[in-house]
Amino acid sequence: TAALSPFVATRRIGHPYQNRTPPKRKKPRTSFSRVQICELEKRFHRQKYLASAERATLAKSLKMTDAQVKTWFQNRRTKWRRQTAEEREAERQQANRLMLHLQQEAFQKSLAQPLPQDPLCMHNSSLYALQNLQPWAEDNKVTSVSGVASVV
Repeated sequence: TAALSPFVATRRIGHPYQNRTPPKRKKPRTSFSRVQICELEKRFHRQKYLASAERATLAKSLKMTDAQVKTWFQNRRTKWRRQTAEEREAERQQANRLMLHLQQEAFQKSLAQPLPQDPLCMHNSSLYALQNLQPWAEDNKVTSVSGVASVV
């Protein structure tokens, strides 16, 4: 069957990338001292971005490279943006919960208070029935309509 198929090719043995040069090994993750991190955090709290001269001065004072300070600030800004976005979302959800609670309270108060009587509705039995109809109140569904129906 192999002779009949025009798409059969000779099979290569081994991994297709085996002839490539081996990739460079990543540098190990740099660990900063507590003092360095504390100073970086203090500076970040005051200033989210550093000019190149400021960065070089800070790097020298902390015995770090310019690239390390630059990378640390980039990573810290990313973390800061994520945290502030999460805080804003939590505040938004809390505000929504408060609004729903206030709406429920207002709705419950409106159910407890009797509706003001409209003088026009007092003299017209159909309008009177419509005014007193409250479809959301379970106990008023039948009684309001039947009470008015018996008056008419």
